[in-house]
Amino acid sequence: METSLISAALAQVEPAFTCAPPLCVEAPAEVQWYAAYTSANHEKRVAQQLEWRSVEHFLPVYESVRRWKDRRVRLQLPLFPGYVFVRLALRDRLRVLAVPGVARLVGFNGHPTPVPAVDFEAIRASLAGNREVQPHPYVRCGQRVRVLSGPLAGFSGIVVRQKNRARFVVSFDVLERSVAVEMDDSDLHAVARA
Repeated sequence: METSLISAALAQVEPAFTCAPPLCVEAPAEVQWYAAYTSANHEKRVAQQLEWRSVEHFLPVYESVRRWKDRRVRLQLPLFPGYVFVRLALRDRLRVLAVPGVARLVGFNGHPTPVPAVDFEAIRASLAGNREVQPHPYVRCGQRVRVLSGPLAGFSGIVVRQKNRARFVVSFDVLERSVAVEMDDSDLHAVARA
């Protein structure tokens, strides 16, 4: 009898506490490209780990010839040292952050920022042609041009002259990095400043 009185009393009493709202807002389910910041010289290892974990990733590399004392060596170096691009929904970011060598996803104010689709396509297009591609110091000002033909047709950037050659420089604001692609002057058209 005592047990039934206690259970009846408990059934009538409302809980004294309520559940707090979630501390973090649900991350968007949209799959986008993000830049993962890695430890120094760990880009290829991180890419290998992402491959094993079935995470879609992209590590843009360029070929560099280095001369040592006794020989010349062709090396595949990351186009953006310290970064690997990953494609995922933000709610799945722990799959990337748990990889040894990954420090964080690049973002602002503590929130990962997706790489704009235009920037990502510019990276892929610059690597698609048989042109020389190299990292370049980040630039914001200079003669603005638009590419008329080739894999980068339609993209705009800045032209820089080096050794009597035109280099088309594409800057990526999210990473604050630039890439220089060797181009013919005939493929470039000057864009009027606004």
